[in-house]
Amino acid sequence: MFKIVQRSCLAPGVHRFEVEAPLVAGAAKAGNFVIVRTAERGERIPLTIAGADRERGTITLVVQEVGKSTMEMGQLEAGDAFRDLLGPLGTPTRIERVDNLVAVAGGIGVAPLLPVIRAHKEAGSRVTTIVGARTKDLLIMCDEVEAASHEVVYATDDGSYGYHGFVTGALQRLLEAGRKFDQAIAIGPVRMMQAVCKVTAKHDIPTIVSLNAVMVDGTGMCGCCRVTVDGEVKFSCVDGPDFDGHKVDFDELCARQAFFCDEERVAKDRYQRGEGACRCQER
Repeated sequence: MFKIVQRSCLAPGVHRFEVEAPLVAGAAKAGNFVIVRTAERGERIPLTIAGADRERGTITLVVQEVGKSTMEMGQLEAGDAFRDLLGPLGTPTRIERVDNLVAVAGGIGVAPLLPVIRAHKEAGSRVTTIVGARTKDLLIMCDEVEAASHEVVYATDDGSYGYHGFVTGALQRLLEAGRKFDQAIAIGPVRMMQAVCKVTAKHDIPTIVSLNAVMVDGTGMCGCCRVTVDGEVKFSCVDGPDFDGHKVDFDELCARQAFFCDEERVAKDRYQRGEGACRCQER
């Protein structure tokens, strides 16, 4: 069992957990993730490590309520525990100093982006971060992002804060103003990362994306998280999650992400109606 020592609400349906996991905290690097379960027959949920405190022996996880399993996580409080926590998994983000880095986050993509920009700033990179959300109320971890960046640009779909529009519009505006970037990192919804890559490709900016393909075991054995990169099959869990965004087949990835939408909808509906476990878990 992995005890939750602190829990806070970052935005409607978005929660931050500080979890006791000393071995994971001692080994975690920027870009690593863990797989957690709330119960013995619970779904295995991959979550990027948003922070690690080696002295306290804790890691920070950010969870957005989307389906049944994440809604169950949203009910946990300080003092509760995750049944299982496996990690750190994945290949850490390669951190090398660059003169000018632009980091783009959409939604809760801020959480996995945060340790990456922290590491880049510590390595001497000049970090410009663009953070986007649908509304001002959904912008999260702003203080931490500002501390880890030299410059932060906010964008909201409805114009309630910062640039009125998508993160790609904010990025394009910087580029049109003559800003030069040596590297880009984009983390967020698949279509958002694809859109960022279309912008950076026009300006010949190398771009890294973090892929959230459907995953089961997280060790490369099941093959569920396969993605096509530069015409080759890769596994997000062991080859990634970071890949060259200009070489990712985003259309295939989006199609694979939709494979279990119907099952996820049924499970969520049953949970919201209070009907308990799905039939496969009752056997």
